Amino acid sequence: MARGDLTDEEWAVIQAFLRPERGRWARPAQDNRRYLNGMFHVLRVGCPWRDMHERYG
Repeated sequence: MARGDLTDEEWAVIQAFLRPERGRWARPAQDNRRYLNGMFHVLRVGCPWRDMHERYG
């Protein structure tokens, strides 16, 4: 977990509001927590999507 990512306690609260992704034929389901952390990173840093860290997918 990187600095600024959701903690386990924060994720436990938010997870109940997000539907689990089932995946599509073109791509398998991934971790919603990782995607949400990536969105927060872009908003926090102000970088373009293409410059986002690889760990966020």
